[in-house]
Order: sequence, then structure tokens, then C-alpha cells
Amino acid sequence: MRITANDVEHVAKLSRLYLSEEEKENYTQTLNSILEYMEILNRVDTCEVEPTAHVLPLKNVFREDKLHKCLDRELALANAPEEEDGCFKVPRII
Repeated sequence: MRITANDVEHVAKLSRLYLSEEEKENYTQTLNSILEYMEILNRVDTCEVEPTAHVLPLKNVFREDKLHKCLDRELALANAPEEEDGCFKVPRII
């Protein structure tokens, strides 16, 4: 499959981009070279390769959920500039 200058022009129009003739030619050549390389990659035999989501064998390490004693409300509010009904009071932003 080859990309034409008309294809590049069409995508530029959809993207609301203005491209000069030189840029259209440059993008046409660049996109075609990318597609040619993808064709080479498509010919590689990957039957024996196991599908992966990441190149490194990573896995998430989760800690066990444990209940802990909460910080006492009075202690949490001790340095608050203002508090109201046991909550931090902050200025309205909107």
C-alpha cells in the first residue's frame, strides 16, 4: 500500500493543518518509508514467539491490606489555621 500526496492532503484537511507542497512531499515519502518497513516486519516469522504486553517480565507487587489505627482528628486539626465541625476549613476557590 502506498500513500499518495492526495492522501496526505486529505488527512491534513481533516486535521485542519496547512501543509506546503514541500511538506506534503516530505510526509508522503516519510509515511511510505514507514509502510515499507512495516511490510518487512510483517514478513518476520513470529510463530514461536509468545505474545507479551511488555518486554520485561514485570509484575505488580501489592502489599497486603491491613487495618491501621487512624490519626486522631484533634491531632490532625491541631495545626490547621481554621477548622469547622471537625473538618479543615479552606477558602472558597470558585
